[in-house]
Amino acid sequence: MGNDSEVLWGHFVSYAGLLSLATFSIYTGAYSALPNPPKAKSTHDSDDEDELAETISSSEAYLFPVLGSVTLGGIYLAFKYLSKEWINWLFGIYFAFMGVATVWRSSTSLLKYLMGPSLWNSFPKYKLLVLEGTRECFYMPLPLPSLLLSLPSAIPSILYFASTTSTKPALLSNILALSFAHNAFGILKLDSFKTGTILLAGLFFYDIWWVFGTNVMVKVATSFDAPIKLVWPKSFFAATASRETLLGLGDIVIPGLFIVFALRYDQNRHFAQGRRSKSFDKPYFNAAMSAYVMGLATTMFVMHFFQKAQPALLYLSPACILSFVVTGITRGELGHAWAWTTDEEKKQVEESKKAPSLPTPTIKITPSSPATSDPMAPTILTAEPSPPSVLDAVASEIGADGSGSGVEDAGSEDGKARKRKSSKKKKA
Repeated sequence: MGNDSEVLWGHFVSYAGLLSLATFSIYTGAYSALPNPPKAKSTHDSDDEDELAETISSSEAYLFPVLGSVTLGGIYLAFKYLSKEWINWLFGIYFAFMGVATVWRSSTSLLKYLMGPSLWNSFPKYKLLVLEGTRECFYMPLPLPSLLLSLPSAIPSILYFASTTSTKPALLSNILALSFAHNAFGILKLDSFKTGTILLAGLFFYDIWWVFGTNVMVKVATSFDAPIKLVWPKSFFAATASRETLLGLGDIVIPGLFIVFALRYDQNRHFAQGRRSKSFDKPYFNAAMSAYVMGLATTMFVMHFFQKAQPALLYLSPACILSFVVTGITRGELGHAWAWTTDEEKKQVEESKKAPSLPTPTIKITPSSPATSDPMAPTILTAEPSPPSVLDAVASEIGADGSGSGVEDAGSEDGKARKRKSSKKKKA
């Protein structure tokens, strides 16, 4: 009886651990993927990488189940007819190199958050700029702390690949997996709630088929020894516990993209009201985040009760979609939220960058006599006005009809008097 209670407690710990890691990954990824306020953006003054993200459209969301099925089937056939050790070795090399970049970016984001904007911006910044002629092809800001983290970021990948055990250490696997998920939230984004709903609905049926209809999903998940899943031991106490609890990255990233977009929409609603403060109401994000926690907890409960692997998206997809629909109906803005896209966000950013500017004179130093070459000759500072602006055009129009109070009419008495004075000076 005591042994059973230890096993049950160990299972509970493993479920709680996976739930905490998945929630932490989505929560931090959502905030790190938020764009800067529109007026704070400039071409190279910020290290905001939102413009580098790949936007997923509705037409692309329809293809995700198809492409996912082809990829999953290919991996399954590879494990069936080829050496499992060689496949994991090749993929291990690939993910080890990719892990260096993902851990570097994730650790940089974490350090930036811990330091705060003021301290982070006080360090010197370097820029990696790739040009093709005069056209800018790639731009990447490299603050000094980020450069210092480049070498330590390779440690998890080196240790992971160097491990000679039959299964890779769970700690290293989870570090790399969480880094992959964090970067996915930074380089992928949805363009609308509509796209997110299509994506979740399509992968809802995809997950059901490959888990309940065949053994392909379970076979690949248990054979593929790569950091594409979170793992947690089923028990730290009982020696009878033989396996680990697994959660695929797809069950984090796919619902996570929907939750990230919900936070982005909440932020845009805040900016649309003319506010630029960092704190804002998050009704859609809070609802989606809560739905994800409840959906994943339900998945683990059903899995433990029936002792059979469960497709997590079977519970996560409806939970996230319903959270959006219920929140939109409750707030009376479902239609607006459904129609809103990131294109409207881009328009707001472009409009915020368009600020009226007054013409400024250009100061030019010229010699008093162009013909002389005497270095001691005096120089004169002349102010050359900028090209005619809209204000100049308006002023000329006012002067043309004589209605302007600040424009002198050449035919007035004052104007004639000035002309006579200037002609006398010329004769003298």
